[in-house]
Amino acid sequence: MPYPRSAALTAVFLVTAVLSPHASAAGRADSLESLRREAAKARDQLEKATDQMKGRQKDLAASQVKLRGTLKDLAKAEAELNRIREPLARLANSSYQQSGATGSMAIFGGGDPSEALRSTADVTLLAQSQQALVDRADDLQNRRKRLASTAQDLQSRNAVEQTRLQQEVDGLKSKSAQLTKQLNAMLDKLAVSRQKRLELGCDKSLAADAKKFPNGLIPSKYLCPLPQKGGHRLRADAALAFYKMNGAYKRRFGRDMCVTDAYRSLSAQQSVYARRPGFAAVPGTSNHGKGQALDLCGGIQNSGSVQFNWMEAHAGKYGWIHPAWAYSNPFEPWHWEFGTENE
Repeated sequence: MPYPRSAALTAVFLVTAVLSPHASAAGRADSLESLRREAAKARDQLEKATDQMKGRQKDLAASQVKLRGTLKDLAKAEAELNRIREPLARLANSSYQQSGATGSMAIFGGGDPSEALRSTADVTLLAQSQQALVDRADDLQNRRKRLASTAQDLQSRNAVEQTRLQQEVDGLKSKSAQLTKQLNAMLDKLAVSRQKRLELGCDKSLAADAKKFPNGLIPSKYLCPLPQKGGHRLRADAALAFYKMNGAYKRRFGRDMCVTDAYRSLSAQQSVYARRPGFAAVPGTSNHGKGQALDLCGGIQNSGSVQFNWMEAHAGKYGWIHPAWAYSNPFEPWHWEFGTENE
């Protein structure tokens, strides 16, 4: 798999261009966006390489399971053959060593001709049976050797391939980390606000993929962190809209919005439902599980407060609404949702 084309050199060039005293504001923004695209490209290539490695590992595991089953069957056949071979050998030996001269003469032409013929036929039958088992044993041994050789070759090839893929993954990780480090250094020099950093790190294009996952089971890569403490996250499009709304709120009230809950995993929703049956949404149906709902505090939770009234007047500009049901059934002034009228 090819590495990202001169990703590190591109990042260095972008850093130089952005930090140049002659760079315009528009040029800086374009450079930041270009670097972010390079980082996203490295991430996508990393995921592709990782998926390929997992696919090869899965194929190898399946082959090894099949091989182990075949070898197990061969071992059973050989064990059964060993159990049969010993009594047959004893019977053959007793036929050749019958007590008395009659037995010996029967084998080598003496005594009663009919008895000699019968004894010879018995020995021949035993010999044929024993030879068939010996041939079968040889066949099993040859098959085992071929399978063992195939297994060794398969394991060797896969080990080499897995090592090569791991090296590519490690290389992509290194490039991705390098780009992230350079981006952060650039943002530090440009004195970019934390909110702007969050915006740059939140890829809106991931929102479409996030919608494909079941309610409450959205992987973290499709969610973006909020500026507030507590580790709250939202779906990418909802988060980007919230950043803007939060900025406007902060300019009005001098502080970030207060958030008590945002994206809620399925297990978290089950916990809430267990505590508030009849009031909380049934697990798997909550808009919190879609990453497009917020529970707010700091005054917004009080209907009629200055903060709540500001939300009613301005939230719609950023795609956020207070759903009709939250005014009465049940009454939840703190609950706000993103874009639900269009989904």
